[in-house]
Amino acid sequence: MDLKTYLKERCALVDATLNGYLPPENELPSSLHKAMRYSVFAGGKRVRPILMLAACEAVGGAIEQAMPAACAMEMIHTYSLIHDDLPAMDDDDFRRGTPTNHKVFGEATAILAGDALLTQAFILLADAAAAADVDPERRLQVIREIAGCAGSRGMVGGQVVDMESEGQPEIDLATVQYIHTHKTGALIKAAVKAGAILGGADESGIAAITRYGEACGLAFQVADDILDIEGTTEEIGKDAGSDQARGKATYPAVLGLAESKRHAADLTDTAINALAPFGDKAEPLKEIARYIVYRKN
Repeated sequence: MDLKTYLKERCALVDATLNGYLPPENELPSSLHKAMRYSVFAGGKRVRPILMLAACEAVGGAIEQAMPAACAMEMIHTYSLIHDDLPAMDDDDFRRGTPTNHKVFGEATAILAGDALLTQAFILLADAAAAADVDPERRLQVIREIAGCAGSRGMVGGQVVDMESEGQPEIDLATVQYIHTHKTGALIKAAVKAGAILGGADESGIAAITRYGEACGLAFQVADDILDIEGTTEEIGKDAGSDQARGKATYPAVLGLAESKRHAADLTDTAINALAPFGDKAEPLKEIARYIVYRKN
């Protein structure tokens, strides 16, 4: 399949749908809504929503069943980036090649824009009209899954351990794995699992998709660690080498660069093998797994 075209088309579809789900800039408070839209439409690849749509189709569902939740997932992801970039956390000046939210709108508005995006996501997830063709019990299951993976036992927990580990002289592999599987991996796993649930998968199908998501999510962050070393600022859209400069707990810091690359490749194989039950319908998921590890940004 032509992955580049697939990603471009799906990204455009997600963007168009997101535009309708977000408050317009001219609605009061306009400064807040401008800040929300600024980061949502700052050039993201939409990996998480695209994964959710692909997982839904892999199990025999239609993308319309998963689209509202996919857009909600992108809102949650964007909120996490806005907060992650704040001076109190990673203190980044650029995200996706553009000034970070707090650099444009100020710290207070950036914090509130993140808060608003997180809240808007759950408004959308709970909107019966937006997902009228999905069984209510499955919608509740998705809400629980996404909330759990976004909270203290998921992404937020990973962010805390990431901050606490920064600059520490002795960080072991178990700590790095905890950070990566929670801070980044949790939402990717939630995205594909939610897609399978919304697409009507049975328990065995959901379990197989979840195995894919766990391996793919960890591979994504290992690849990010490698890009921080090998990529340029222009390629990755933020300051290259920032993880090393801040003493971040990363796979290359613990395993070395060569072993990290081998681990990322092994995780990709694990992810792809988990998709065997779905045949050709899972081809987009397989290609996305390969793209995640070998991408340049």
